[in-house]
Amino acid sequence: MSEVFATAEAVERHPDIAALAVAAAVDIRVSTDAAVASLVGSVTPQGIVAVCGFVDVPLTDAVSEGSQLVAVGAHVRDPGNAGSLLRCADAAGADAVVFSGSSVDPYNDKAVRASAGSIFHLPMVTGTVMPDVVKTLKARGFTVLAASAGGGTTLDDLLDTGRLTGPVGWVFGNEAWGLPADEARLADEVVAVPIYGRAESLNVATAAAVCLYATARAQRSRSDRPSIRA
Repeated sequence: MSEVFATAEAVERHPDIAALAVAAAVDIRVSTDAAVASLVGSVTPQGIVAVCGFVDVPLTDAVSEGSQLVAVGAHVRDPGNAGSLLRCADAAGADAVVFSGSSVDPYNDKAVRASAGSIFHLPMVTGTVMPDVVKTLKARGFTVLAASAGGGTTLDDLLDTGRLTGPVGWVFGNEAWGLPADEARLADEVVAVPIYGRAESLNVATAAAVCLYATARAQRSRSDRPSIRA
């Protein structure tokens, strides 16, 4: 964080944020409502805006020795889904999130808001292509799983056979057309989330939450790592 722009009312309403900025030697520029609103894309701005540097890292830095769970968004175009993927991965304790192919810029203002701060909590990779992602994951001992409604294996199958206890990289495809066939073939398995009711499918953020939490639970059961409660 290098600068903070805020209205006088916002500074008074959020003294904790102002105190943190002062402690970090970051300038707070008291501005008008119109000036702050011009800096953001939301319809109802909250009156305070921080200027931050990019936080993405190289793929080889994000997937390091000891990593256990990585979420990959492949061609995820909707900024709300990109931000939600970051938030889900953060909540499930993932080690990194990777955006590959033609995915939306995760610095899009809608994506940042949808991440609810999680964009700053875990390593994020942008601008990659799927062959490089899969190669790096497999070199680190990961099983690469592609989530798809047409998968021949279900999430239940993996849980029942204990195949989620080791390092896992989950790949989630485009909202409309899923994962391209040539990229799906790079995965070790294509996995479907079982649907017990009459819904046709799950959106990408919901599918990611189900898969990541199931994997986190399996990995914690194996290692007896304690859960972190909010």
